[in-house]
Amino acid sequence: MMKYTWKIGALFMLAILAMSTITDDNNRYFQISKNIEIFTNLYKEINTHYVDDLDPARLMRTGLDAMLESLDPYTNYISETEIERFRYITDGKYNGIGAQIRQIGEDVTITQSYADCPAQKAGLRAGDVLIEIDGQSAKGKSADDVSNILKGFPGTEVMLTINRPGTPAPMKVTLVRDEVLVPNVPYQGMVSNDIGYFALTTFTREAGKNVGNALKTLKAENPNLKGIIFDLRGNGGGLLTEAVNVSNVFIPKGELVVTTKGKVVDWDRSFKTLNQPIDADIPLIVLIDKGSASASEIVSGVLQDLDRGVLLGQRSYGKGLVQNTKDVGYNSKVKMTTAKYYIPSGRCIQGVEYEDGEPKDIPDDERQAFKTRNGRKVLDGGGVAPDVKLKKGANEDIVEELEDKFVIFDYVTQFVAGKEEIEDPKTFNFTEFDAFLNFVAQNKFEYETKTEKALKALKTSAEKQGLSDEMKAELTALETVVVNSKKQDLEKNKSTIINLIEKDIASRFHFQKGKIEVGLKNDPEIKEAIRILGDPTEYAKLLGN
Repeated sequence: MMKYTWKIGALFMLAILAMSTITDDNNRYFQISKNIEIFTNLYKEINTHYVDDLDPARLMRTGLDAMLESLDPYTNYISETEIERFRYITDGKYNGIGAQIRQIGEDVTITQSYADCPAQKAGLRAGDVLIEIDGQSAKGKSADDVSNILKGFPGTEVMLTINRPGTPAPMKVTLVRDEVLVPNVPYQGMVSNDIGYFALTTFTREAGKNVGNALKTLKAENPNLKGIIFDLRGNGGGLLTEAVNVSNVFIPKGELVVTTKGKVVDWDRSFKTLNQPIDADIPLIVLIDKGSASASEIVSGVLQDLDRGVLLGQRSYGKGLVQNTKDVGYNSKVKMTTAKYYIPSGRCIQGVEYEDGEPKDIPDDERQAFKTRNGRKVLDGGGVAPDVKLKKGANEDIVEELEDKFVIFDYVTQFVAGKEEIEDPKTFNFTEFDAFLNFVAQNKFEYETKTEKALKALKTSAEKQGLSDEMKAELTALETVVVNSKKQDLEKNKSTIINLIEKDIASRFHFQKGKIEVGLKNDPEIKEAIRILGDPTEYAKLLGN
């Protein structure tokens, strides 16, 4: 009798739980339905009765962007006009003219063209300012507006009117659009007698195949090859499957690379390598920095967790999230975060806090410890920490400002005006730093350091609380020290600035390949990687062997 009563009680409890689940689901669906109806009614009323005429598409886009912005920086709406850009991010190709354009002041300017693409074939150069497109003025248009106009079906023509620095009159150039393929492995070569190098710029389709081919080529052409430097600096990621394929170039078949876990349990997956590696033993150093994110962090983290290679540089970005896209009608999509990923040690390197869209730095003592295959300590959260940490230049503030305000770009545009060629990028040297300093002075370049910003905030706060004369004098003295220190910043960062100038000059004539070649000879991280690979004892010690 008791056994029978227990069964009835269990069935009763299951029924209550089922009813509770159904009630929760019904309530959630009601909330969704109710709020969609409210949103629709509000959108209709504003478009019908608001005092000024509105652009319905722009109003909706504002609402969509605001809604998704409240989630995370990686969940975005992709409209029909942005599909070509999305295609470039995933496939590394798009239909257009093969040039990057940016807004510099009030002008839309070409900042880079790609080798063997319509822009380069038609003679367009970095620094050319777009005046008209098919007879229509480009004035007042944003870089995104112009970029969308320049994209189009292969074989179609577009006529541009440009102003070229150093040329007295506007020039008309006719281009024929084509499919533009931007290589994700733009360079491979030797950086010493027995050390090879290649860079991967993005994890678009066939990234694994192209990295594998680069390694095969280096091995075939250099029988004495003793080590590889694999450059992932500035690589913001891409396709998860390509992260697995790139890892597979260096690690054996059947190794776990990454596991994804999200709210929808049926979508959780584990990804293992499927093929035999190109070389699972050759000594390997991976270069990373704060611009290495997502798929770059999977690859570098996997190679670290499996003690397959030494990581060198700076801590990576800290993006441990997975995005998937869903069609939402009218050839538009939503790219949304659906899971977190975990690498072989079990850690997730996602930064847990954001500030101005960037992950905040997490102190090591607040990060959970895990172990590599050889028992080395590694940490979760806030990116992948390199095994060999190297500092960047003396003052990143001024270098970032020079780039953000296009000071170096504008100087190089002036420098190359009238030049048809430079010497081999591998041996090219820029020797006119004084001329650059004069250019900076003539253009009245000013910048504000992070220290200055912090001092201003402190001064404002102190004034609100009643700034004493003594404190006021101390803050003023500190400001003077900072201002005087800034005057020496250009000289302090001379080598870094010259390196950036040389890379920009080389890219004007030899595109991505030249930019990489000229940068390799000045790169302290390359030099340190070569040194470590030349010392098998130190290399083994870094991997815990």
